[in-house]
Order: sequence, then C-alpha cells, then structure tokens
Amino acid sequence: MSLVAASNNQHWPALVLNADYRPLSYYPLSLWPWQETVKAVFLERVDVVAEYDHEVHSPSRAMRIPSVICLREYVSQDRPPAFTRFNVFLRDGFVCQYCGTAEDLTFDHLLPRSRGGRTTWDNIVTACAPCNLRKGGRIFSGMRPHQHPRRPSMFELQEIGRRFPPHYMHDTWLDYLYWDVELDA
Repeated sequence: MSLVAASNNQHWPALVLNADYRPLSYYPLSLWPWQETVKAVFLERVDVVAEYDHEVHSPSRAMRIPSVICLREYVSQDRPPAFTRFNVFLRDGFVCQYCGTAEDLTFDHLLPRSRGGRTTWDNIVTACAPCNLRKGGRIFSGMRPHQHPRRPSMFELQEIGRRFPPHYMHDTWLDYLYWDVELDA
C-alpha cells in the first residue's frame, strides 16, 4: 500500500513496547518511524496502544498514525549486552571515570594494549581525551577509575538508560516510560 502522508510525518515516531508493555530500550529510546509502524500494524506484528491526531492516507483508506505500539511477541531481554562503545559509555554514565567530565569522551584500557591488555568489559573505562592522554600507556599512573569496570547486564543498562530522558516525549508515551514515579492523587 502506498501511503501519502501529511507534511512533517517524519516527526511522528512510535514508542515501541515489548509484549509486557515496557519499552524495548530506554536509551536510546525504542522508537520506530511512522512508516515502519504502519507496516507492522498491517502485518499484524504489533497492537496500537495510542495514536497521534494526524493521519496517513492511501487512495482507499485513512489511518491515524500510531504513537505507542506493543509487540505481539515478547522479545527476551536476558541476553548479554553487546560490547560496543555506546554501551561502555552508557555503563559509565557518559562521564570520564577519572575526572567526571562529560566532554570529549573516548575509552581507556586500564591495562594498556601495549602491555597485553585486551579490549573487554573488564579492561575498558570511559575517559575524556585529556585524562586518557595523561594516563598514557602506564599501568600505575596514580589515576584510579571511580568504578571498577565489569560487564553489565541488560537490566543494568536499561536502568542506567532511564536516567537520560529523551529530548522529545509525546504525552501518550509518559505512562510507559517511568514505572517508578509517584502517581498524582
């Protein structure tokens, strides 16, 4: 089905919930573009939970754009997280583990590669470029990371991700993003 959309529909993403009505990911927030969302609705892979006031049109049909969708099949979150630069930064809260700054981030090998250190969860910390340069290839530089590096679970990364709210949140998403906030009386 070819859809002709109202202007600026690229600004109508859908929050994607797992079958248990929790977001697939908090950071980055699990969002699909409206085109993917409409396709998933027609293929009956998702249920529409909430909609925008805007519509998309085909020659024979009009459909309100979904703002929150829920997968019909549960996607397990028990798998270990991938070892990526982004996940290391997320584990470390997007701050240098030596000085606490959030500027010019890279990562540092605690045991330098030149001394046999490997690029693993247990040997990498987030560091700003100045601290990384200051530490250099030394093991004992007097610099100690605030947290000892280790492999986080997917649950831990999700909990850390909840601390970083997205820049944009539609009203229909709020009930699904903050499970532990106190409700208004």
